[in-house]
Formats: sequence, C-alpha cells, structure tokens
Amino acid sequence: MPQVLSTASDRKIQVREISRRFGPKVALHPTSFEVGPGGVTALLGPNGSGKSTLLRCIVGLVRPDSGSVTLDGVELSGDGTAVRRRTTFAPGEISLYTELRGREHLSWLLRGREREAVAVAESLADALGLPLDHRVRTYSHGMKRQLLFCAAMAPRVPVRILDEPSEGLDPSRRGAILELIERDAARGTTILLSSHHLGEVDRASSRMLFLHQGRLVRSEDSAGVRAQAARTLRLDYGSALEIPERAAAILAVLEGLGGQGKGPSPGPVRAVVRGRRAIVTLPEGDPRALLALIFAQRDLPPPESVEYGQLSLAELYRDVYGVEAV
Repeated sequence: MPQVLSTASDRKIQVREISRRFGPKVALHPTSFEVGPGGVTALLGPNGSGKSTLLRCIVGLVRPDSGSVTLDGVELSGDGTAVRRRTTFAPGEISLYTELRGREHLSWLLRGREREAVAVAESLADALGLPLDHRVRTYSHGMKRQLLFCAAMAPRVPVRILDEPSEGLDPSRRGAILELIERDAARGTTILLSSHHLGEVDRASSRMLFLHQGRLVRSEDSAGVRAQAARTLRLDYGSALEIPERAAAILAVLEGLGGQGKGPSPGPVRAVVRGRRAIVTLPEGDPRALLALIFAQRDLPPPESVEYGQLSLAELYRDVYGVEAV
C-alpha cells in the first residue's frame, strides 16, 4: 500500500456519535469528540472502560454500529484503508510473528510505508535497546510492546493512535517512550494515546478524555487536572483511622481548619477517609499554611506521612466525576 498523505492536512480526529456493542454487551455508548490539530490527547479509563474498542473503531479495525469518524479530513468508510494511510496504530493487544527477528518484523510491519520508515524504526529500536537481530520469541512482553511502538512512530503521518504504549514497561522505559511522543507532537503530529494510569500521561498530554463503562464522562484540559492534583493532600494516620469515632473526629478537625474562608485557605476544606489515609482537598493549591495548622493541633494526632500534588485515576473518577473507576 503506497504512502498517501493529504496535501493540506488538518491533522484532526473527529468522532461523532460512534457506538459499538458485542452481542448483548454495550462496549461503547454514542461518543463524540474532536482532537487536534497537533498535540497529545490522552484517553483515560480503567481496564474495560472501552478505550481499545474506541481506538479500533477510529482506525476501522472494528466497525462502529453507528456514527462517523473523520481523520485528517478523510471520512472512515469501507475497509478503512483511506484512514489508515493517514495514521499509524500501535494496538494494545500484542500478536507478533515470533519466529521473525526483530529487524525482519519491523520491515513486515512497515510494508507499504515510505522507504525510510524502516530505517527510522530501527534507529528508535536501537535507542530503546531492543536486540533487533534476535527472534521475537526471545523478547519480553515489554520488548514486544516497544517493537510495535517503534513501528508506529516511524512513518511520516499526520496522526498517530497508540493504545497503552507504556503498559508493562519499567519507569525508565516509560520515560523514554513519553519523551519520543512529546518530540513527535512538537513537530505537529496529532497523537491520541490511551492509558489507565493518570501519572503516566499527565506530563505529555495537553488534554484528557475520561471514559467510564463505555461513556465519555469528561473532557479536561490537562492543566486543570494538574491543578486538581495540586489541591490534594494525602495524610496517613495509620491505625487511628480504623476506629470510626476517631476517624470522624479527625475529619471534623481537618474540615474545620479551612475556616470557611477565615483560615489558611480561602474556602472550605473537604476531607474523606480512604483506608489508612485522610484525603484532603483544598480550594486552592498551596497547602503549607494548612499543614502548619494540622501539625500544630493538640487534639489531632500528627500524620505518619504526607503526600501532596498527586492524584490517582480512581480518586479523580470518584471524587470529581462521581463514579467508581472499576
């Protein structure tokens, strides 16, 4: 298949009311959004939320039951070939020809792309330390995922779609993958990637789409999600929170320290118990004045540890969107 790019690329992905069911199960409720041109958009949600189904619908590997998709100005139709000429796709499911050597597999994956794509993929693989002269059957799960990633990042296309590109990788490899994604986006490529780990993608993405049970529950600017994390304190009180009366008293003191605008915070403080931790949400970001008051309270045991500025996907779904991320 020859490489064909539009001469006036708009580099957008436009999804309009697409849905998909498998038998009685609704995998994707009618969903609409637009991303691009350029930049990284993260599609987030727990396992089973419909991320992979949505991405496979966009590239035409799964036919939507309803709705339409336009990618780089071309509408998805027929077998999806016209759309796939304008994008690359790294699937979440790993299915490779394991008797091929890594170098051979890159050539096979990139058949029909521009000639230099194989050389670019090999260069990326060398940088990631993949043994291209070894048979793929000797590769670990993470190495196989990186091989698919290198193939997806090599061709010159206006749009890339990556399903869980850093899943199963160690932190250093995840960092290298995200750095390559950021560089590609800086060149103007539109990238839509999925993940079920908020912390893995918040640095690279400028926008986040949140899926829950096949529904798009929220579209957020990444800066807004980071601001929400900056207002979140985790205070580990250990066994003190295992006694309901003691936990209630601790929460009452924490919420009272907000002072309804009279204390260190310009508004009320909200606190909930999650296991051994009290999760405190401030109206604004800087927690130092509130922490000083917390440690100064004589009727409040000092927390055993404090975490600040981090927010898990489960907490975001539960406390901000009002649904359980399961």
